[in-house]
Amino acid sequence: MTLHSMNNDPSAIVEADRAHVWHHLIQHKPFETVDPRIIVEGRGLRVWDIKGKEHLDAVSGAVWTVNVGYGRKRIADAVAAQLTKMCFFAGASGTIPGAQFAEALIDKMPGMSRVYYANSGSEANEKAFKMVRQIAHKHHGGKKHKILYRERDYHGTTIANLSAGGQAERNSHYGPFVPGFIAVPHCLEYRAQDGWSGEAYGERAANAIEEVILREGPDTVGALCLEPITAGGGIITPPRGYWERVQEICAKYDILLHIDEVVCGLGRTGAWFGYQQYGVKPDIVTMAKGVASGYAAISCCVTTEKVFSMFKDDSDHLGYFRDISTFGGCTAGPTAAIENMAIIEEENLLENSTQVGAYLKDSLNALMDRHPVIGDVRGLGLFAGAELVTDRDTKEPVNEKQVGAIVADCMAQGVIIGATNRSVPGFNNTLLFAPALIATRDDIDQICDAVSGAITRVLG
Repeated sequence: MTLHSMNNDPSAIVEADRAHVWHHLIQHKPFETVDPRIIVEGRGLRVWDIKGKEHLDAVSGAVWTVNVGYGRKRIADAVAAQLTKMCFFAGASGTIPGAQFAEALIDKMPGMSRVYYANSGSEANEKAFKMVRQIAHKHHGGKKHKILYRERDYHGTTIANLSAGGQAERNSHYGPFVPGFIAVPHCLEYRAQDGWSGEAYGERAANAIEEVILREGPDTVGALCLEPITAGGGIITPPRGYWERVQEICAKYDILLHIDEVVCGLGRTGAWFGYQQYGVKPDIVTMAKGVASGYAAISCCVTTEKVFSMFKDDSDHLGYFRDISTFGGCTAGPTAAIENMAIIEEENLLENSTQVGAYLKDSLNALMDRHPVIGDVRGLGLFAGAELVTDRDTKEPVNEKQVGAIVADCMAQGVIIGATNRSVPGFNNTLLFAPALIATRDDIDQICDAVSGAITRVLG
């Protein structure tokens, strides 16, 4: 590891950070007595902090982003060359990398047609919500404006996205929220709602969505927004029959299906997109994180031509999509995304995600055999969760502080894992794993060994 541009004085960086940086998703009171963590370098799956300690990153940049791993010089070189030629132009005009990546992306998404660029997952979802609302006004007299979202799903941090957020603790203190966003039940079979069980659980969970539609009035519901696999809400893979029934319901009531691929997109599950694992045909797909693996900021809101055509009407001077994302005009994002996609293809990372992901799930199931505290293992590809319970019969969740202690123990061992936290009241008890798509079996062994030791030390 080398520490660059710090004038040989890491303490100055630490103090500047402590004094001036407002970090994401963390309480700063402890920084009065302990140093903030500062990550300075990464190669492959490994990162080094400012004190020189090496860590295996099992969560791809802490928020499931660096899909192709750290230190990809070809991406950095491509971005540098593009920035010196043309760094930015507002999205009302096009750019060469914007056109090239859109074409490459649509090639991976049969049935989809148009790419709207923005710079974060929250922003991409906000664009989708605005499209739904504008379609309601232009084509349904403003009535078909409601947007359904699922309990435990997460779609971002703006007020509109929190309005569509199924995690009560993330929403706490930020209301009042935008009207017209309606919750539907989650589909976690391990914690099935009363009376929902058996082979038909997936269909029953989907039918609960129809019940909400009928309660609200089908002529008032414009879209259904779902993650293909619920991510931060506990790595919830949909049960058999769920997606087929969801698709039928949306078609029956003329409801747009919006799939949030911000986490699952670009190979995380072993397919280009999570929805492709289930044969879903969406109307809108949003994505961010893995699109450029964190090498540049980019997000995309992708639609079918049918959706796009609803805004192509010059007889109405307000008929086009009157929206802008300033930094959606940056060329660094699509340039990095082009190279990111090429790396995934050239290194067969979809196949690696499938194969090593299966090994990850098998390894977590082996831990489950050794540690009764693991009540359930879920996931697909290099995306997995292990739910911790005090008793397998009652499924009483391990408390959040103990889960946090397990994460901290792994960190002390040099392995960075994740966990649900401050999201679903009483159920922040799932360990989360999403290593880069280049992960090997040896990496998985190191991750699982760390988790096993941590569980033993924290919970006995």
